[in-house]
Amino acid sequence: MIDLHLRLSLHSEDRHFDLDVALRSDSPRTALLGPSGAGKSTVLLAIAGLIPHAQGHLRVGGSTLLDTARGIDLPARERGVGFVFQDYALFPHLNVEQNLMFGVRRMGHAMPSGAKERVSALLAQFGLEAVRSALPRHLSGGQRQRVALARALATQPRLLLLDEPLSALDQDLRSRLRDEMAQMLERVQVPTLLVSHDPEDVRVLAQSVVRIAGGRVAGAQAVSAPPA
Repeated sequence: MIDLHLRLSLHSEDRHFDLDVALRSDSPRTALLGPSGAGKSTVLLAIAGLIPHAQGHLRVGGSTLLDTARGIDLPARERGVGFVFQDYALFPHLNVEQNLMFGVRRMGHAMPSGAKERVSALLAQFGLEAVRSALPRHLSGGQRQRVALARALATQPRLLLLDEPLSALDQDLRSRLRDEMAQMLERVQVPTLLVSHDPEDVRVLAQSVVRIAGGRVAGAQAVSAPPA
């Protein structure tokens, strides 16, 4: 489902970081696991086309999104990738329905045919119909998480990227919503690459795990299924 080899160098005034990550996975949900600063989120940003000058290749479901040897480097808007950021990045001035409509609109300059129907279906699927007119500041942590995931799926992506999707929640809520997110991902059936430093998140949400350390792959394995 996903085949990549990404290389890039990042510089700041006090830091230099080299990333060189190669992985191939046919699992529906693959996790990148590792400590803070290992390069996990950088891999997601590079896949989404949000970091310039990445070298190497990226193929998802048979489609080539990046192949610098062949001069292929699709811009972010053309990669067909849905992204759920760690802090969800919801637009504070847009209500729930409008946040989802923005996700649909990003597919092109004109509103795609059937956009309203697609958004209505997502509101129902994610249990958000009752709060469709609410602004993000009036939502619970779990509701904001569901809005972010629904917005990412509104684009009908070929790949879903989740960057620490549970880290913004307190521990009690995180434990409860971990199972809820696993059920939602099972229903939508979109290939997913998620980042976490929490082994329990990986155990519940992923079928395979790739360990990242120091900008390199440190190992890969299947994930034991969580108890029923």
